[in-house]
Amino acid sequence: MDALDTQETVTEVGERGGRRVALLISVIAAMLALVEVSGGNAEQDATTNNITAANLWAFYQAKTIRRSNLQQLTELVELELPDLPAERAERTRKRLEAWRATAERYESEPETNEGRKQLAARAKAAEEARDRALAADNMFDYGSASLQLAIVLASASIVIGITWLAWLAGGFGLIGIAFALLGWLAPTLIPL
Repeated sequence: MDALDTQETVTEVGERGGRRVALLISVIAAMLALVEVSGGNAEQDATTNNITAANLWAFYQAKTIRRSNLQQLTELVELELPDLPAERAERTRKRLEAWRATAERYESEPETNEGRKQLAARAKAAEEARDRALAADNMFDYGSASLQLAIVLASASIVIGITWLAWLAGGFGLIGIAFALLGWLAPTLIPL
């Protein structure tokens, strides 16, 4: 084996290594695309759930105000009840019963899911979904950053010809994939 054969062998090994790193870069870039899309979706979900929670709490407040107004009106009319003529007192009692029923309906209305109790539960569920989506978005952000670093390091390893940079890129790629998996499967596992 002469110097020319040795040079050809080194060149072949370098080309194979370069192809492997190029394949690594393409795999990492594909994962980066998935993580970026997932992060965008998580951000949209967080915004949607935040708006839903705010709307439900506003509806809850409106029901609270209506219920409070009816209760105060009922108390005020009850004070006047003894002074009313019998026929008018009877009509007023019926009206008071209707107001009390409406006030109770404002408190709990399971058939429409729009009583204060149901609205509070729905708003809390929307807040939990929002918080989960925000946590997922954070995981996807960390995953995206790790994958971007992996691409930069892998590219540098080809240009400079330093093999350990490719290994470091692979490590950052694995870290990015781990964060992405957390974002998809258990975004609240690690509070970041």
